[in-house]
Amino acid sequence: MNSTQALGRYGEELAARRLTATGMQILARNWRCGRTGEIDIVAREGDTLVMCEVKTRRHGGYEHPMAAVTPGKAERLRRLAACWLDRQNAPAPPGGVRIDLVGIVLPRRGAPVLTHARGVA
Repeated sequence: MNSTQALGRYGEELAARRLTATGMQILARNWRCGRTGEIDIVAREGDTLVMCEVKTRRHGGYEHPMAAVTPGKAERLRRLAACWLDRQNAPAPPGGVRIDLVGIVLPRRGAPVLTHARGVA
């Protein structure tokens, strides 16, 4: 595992802990659907299915992680959500499907800064 992959795994672990602490139930992590891609975290919040994209950045010259969901990425996440439901052989839940983003910035010093944006796509 290279340093970028390790950073991503660390961010996903932080995100999963935060989501669980807010009452979400984690259903899957790093779930893949063929060539369509991967969902970092699949969770349930009440009667809503939540597909969560996690972006982790070190403090520095990179764009803020919250800028990571482009229209193309949002469309891919919607296709992945449909694939999840299809593979689970389940209808859309009563609360629908929501796509969230957890952005994590790791400062040079101090605790990571997590931002959870609900319904980004």
